[in-house]
Amino acid sequence: MDTAGQVLATPVGDGLRERRQVVHFPPFKPTRGVGEFVCWQTVDVSVPLRLPRLEDTHLVLRAFVDGDAHLIQDVSTDPFIPLITSVPDVPDIESAHAFIHRQQARLDDHAGYSFAIADPASNEALGQIGLWLPNLMQGRVSIGYWVAARHRGRGIARHALASISTWGLGLPGVHRLELYVEPWNQASWRTAERVGYQREGLLRSWQTVGEERRDMYMYSLLPRDRP
Repeated sequence: MDTAGQVLATPVGDGLRERRQVVHFPPFKPTRGVGEFVCWQTVDVSVPLRLPRLEDTHLVLRAFVDGDAHLIQDVSTDPFIPLITSVPDVPDIESAHAFIHRQQARLDDHAGYSFAIADPASNEALGQIGLWLPNLMQGRVSIGYWVAARHRGRGIARHALASISTWGLGLPGVHRLELYVEPWNQASWRTAERVGYQREGLLRSWQTVGEERRDMYMYSLLPRDRP
């Protein structure tokens, strides 16, 4: 039996600062004939996000720590990862630590949840997966992930994506998970499909990667898509 989607979530204390502010979005005023529109929900940013620890028999999703700098140094020389993420493209320890500290600050900024994908036995970091919240007001969140080249081919991304997807669909206000994958990246979009994500179409010239505009496949996962 595949246990990829069975996770245990326990809160991790992160000592974040609290910001006493509530962001209110006004109701949308429809044009004539559109009908009534439900008011936007509000997000209380005085409540700090807490990063859980997600575990299954294959891996652990946990907070980044300074000891993970060797992983960031390793993937900084990858030909693709620094182009599409904030991973530095230089393998020095200061840049690696700066990247880790930015991931830790994602909670404080309410940008989302950035997890290190780690081996459950050794706790070695193998990659990153994140759940990002810029469109939470509309009930949508996005997911991105990468695994260091030397750890690929072992199903790590699939198990990590299954775990974070199960957890993410249980968050208040989340009705849809989204992924954006370049068409050439067959390994990545096949991973998404194995977890149950549905391809919805091609987004032409969707994103700048390096110095080029690139097309992206749009994938989504809804609660009803899960077995």
